Amino acid sequence: MNNELELINIELEGILNTSNDNIVVTDSDGMVLRASSNCTSIYGKARDELIGQTVYQLEQEKIFYPSVTAAVLKEKKEVQVMQKTPTGKVIMATGIPIFDRTGKMVRIISFSHDLTEIQRLKEDYEQLQKKMMKYESEIEELREKETTAYQIPIKSKIMQEIYELVNRVARSDANVVFLGESGVGKNVFARALHDGSDRHGGNFIELNCGAIPEALFESEIFGYEPGSFTGASKKGKAGIIELAEGGTLFLDEVAELPVSIQVKLLKVLQEKKVTRIGGSKAKKVDFRLITATNQDLEAMVREKRFRKDLYYRLNVIPITIPPLRDRVDDIYTLAQHYLSIFNKKYKMNKSFHPSTIQAFLEYDWPGNVRELENLIERIVITSPTAVIYPSSIPFIKKVMAKEPNIEEWPLKTFEQRRMTLHQALEEVEKSWLTYAYRQYKTTYEMADYLGLSQSTVVRRLKKYSINSK
Repeated sequence: MNNELELINIELEGILNTSNDNIVVTDSDGMVLRASSNCTSIYGKARDELIGQTVYQLEQEKIFYPSVTAAVLKEKKEVQVMQKTPTGKVIMATGIPIFDRTGKMVRIISFSHDLTEIQRLKEDYEQLQKKMMKYESEIEELREKETTAYQIPIKSKIMQEIYELVNRVARSDANVVFLGESGVGKNVFARALHDGSDRHGGNFIELNCGAIPEALFESEIFGYEPGSFTGASKKGKAGIIELAEGGTLFLDEVAELPVSIQVKLLKVLQEKKVTRIGGSKAKKVDFRLITATNQDLEAMVREKRFRKDLYYRLNVIPITIPPLRDRVDDIYTLAQHYLSIFNKKYKMNKSFHPSTIQAFLEYDWPGNVRELENLIERIVITSPTAVIYPSSIPFIKKVMAKEPNIEEWPLKTFEQRRMTLHQALEEVEKSWLTYAYRQYKTTYEMADYLGLSQSTVVRRLKKYSINSK
């Protein structure tokens, strides 16, 4: 019998000392009877210091805190708790009650699993998540500074300031009028204003006032009841003001509004109600109005071609979009942006030669961003080479007219000047080198453009004394 008890004790000790978990055995009073040898590393106490003490004492000393055994004694069922030990470890402790044949609780066995490393990884992960959110926020902020709502890149300081203003204004419900030449992107900013507002979930209704015949204006804007006029739909039709309910109405080229429509639109803005043609019942409407024009509304008011009262209604927050020629910093970025779009659209892989970019920068762009976009689509399609050279650009002839004609050299010109073939060839070579010197910053770029080695370019520049622009 003694041998059997000794063997059981040896087995128990073996289990206690070889388990990865820390095991503590207590009696029904919470006194520690047995403990694993790894107590010191987990709880900061040797097992000899634990045995003989109650879990209540150890809980007061913050050794077992909170005590899972004390919880089991109270609940009389299995309990699981998280503990923070004096050694700084995070422990998952599970307490299991042991009952005899009569149902009396005689022992509580607790298993403590060290989760410190997992907890540390969790905390590291949470910290990493916070950093990621911070970086994403910063990246988004930077992205917003260089893009509009449609990912149209902007780099110039003036356009970044305008976009920031649009973001601030978007949070209000004030009427906004975008001013600027045709093609500067007023409609893009109008959409960005809508997307950044509380109305972004509603409709964005756009109407070009210059594209509607005057006779159709009223029915398009205000709608009509069934049978209101000859040719009217039997079901009637909602006007664009009704369609913009809960969203934004954008009237482009608002200066083209007929005076009769201006009066009715002003009434809608004042009363927040709209009445269809042929109807008698006014319907409440809730929409934000954004307008745009390339004309001088103040001058039109003075000339009595635009109502003063409507002008002041529209002109709550005027935002002027500058022409592309006044924000040269955006030209290169926009050109690359549209090149990427049309390369993808037409399954091509074209690129700009540096001289092409230079030509873009020197051009006035009377049609602004719209002209740039249309031009790049055209030259991506029509350029005969993968690299797009200035010769593919329609307006380049005007730019190059100021330079020596390097594409064609009429023989009569050389004959009239009584030049030999050698002299004519030198004249052509000098003109090419002069043109390249004016267009590029380094001899390496010149060499690439001219199809020569860099050392050859250096020698020829020296030969013709081309050393100043």
